[in-house]
This record gives sequence, structure tokens and C-alpha cells, in this order.
Amino acid sequence: MSIAIRSARPDDLPLICAFIRELAEYEKLADAVRFDEDVLRGHLFGPRPMAEVLIGEVDGEAHGFALFFHNFSTFEGRPGIYLEDLYVRPTARGAGLGKALLTRLAALAVERNCARLEWSVLDWNEPAIGFYRSLGAVPQEQWTVMRVDAAALSQLAAGQSASAESA
Repeated sequence: MSIAIRSARPDDLPLICAFIRELAEYEKLADAVRFDEDVLRGHLFGPRPMAEVLIGEVDGEAHGFALFFHNFSTFEGRPGIYLEDLYVRPTARGAGLGKALLTRLAALAVERNCARLEWSVLDWNEPAIGFYRSLGAVPQEQWTVMRVDAAALSQLAAGQSASAESA
């Protein structure tokens, strides 16, 4: 069995979309998938890409992906890589593809002089947490992820509070 990791190409967009939907199904979040493929294409392969994708192949067939982008650490004064999504199809799990994708991401972080590679994992996903710990990842338990989206994002952009309690 051979494992290969390569950068995604524009013609991989249908595959990337399929991986995103499969990941959302696995995470019990299928109803949260709302992307427009043309908009996603522009953000991944347009003149100013906002994210990058690695495709993981086993014996020449795509079985996984990693979607990531750069963030920045003010404390370190250097960029980092944030892994938004990592997914390996169930038929390829245990073959080393997830580790190969993370290894390539770590190599990119080192090549790009990044301070760190980080990501979030659902707290119920014990298999993933165990896997990440086995690679040396350390949970950042003192941090809480915060998010503003949908109507609350528009309200904040307009300088309005999302609720009366926030005022």
C-alpha cells in the first residue's frame, strides 16, 4: 500500500465538497453545510486563496483531505497553521493516511517558519483525541472557542448588540 499527499487542484473541487459533506455527516453536523461551490472555488483557488487543501491518497485513490489556513501568534510574532478540517474515509482509517496528512502539515509549518500547528476537535470524538495525543498534540483546555456568525455577525458589524443582555 502506498500513501501520497498532494496539494489540491481546481479540478479537485467536487472531491473536496464530497469530503466536507462526509465529514459533516460524521460530526453530526450535515445540516450546517451551506457552502456555495463557486464561492468555495474562489476562496481555495482564486487570485487570493484564503485556505489550502491537501489531498491524501492510498494506492492512487483519494481517501482524505486536510483544509488549512494561516493564522498569526502575536506572542510568538510568527504565523501558524490552523487545520480547519481533517477527514479520512472510514475505509482508509488505520492505514496511516491521517498521520501522513498531519506530518505534511507539520512539515509545511516548519518550512514556512510557523510557530505552531493547531486545530479544534469535538469533545466527544475520543478516537480522534487519542490519535492526536499520540502524535504529541496537547489539549488547550484553558481556552474556550468563541464564534459570532449569521445574524449576530451582521449585527456586530453594524455596531449593534446581539441581545439586550449584551448591552
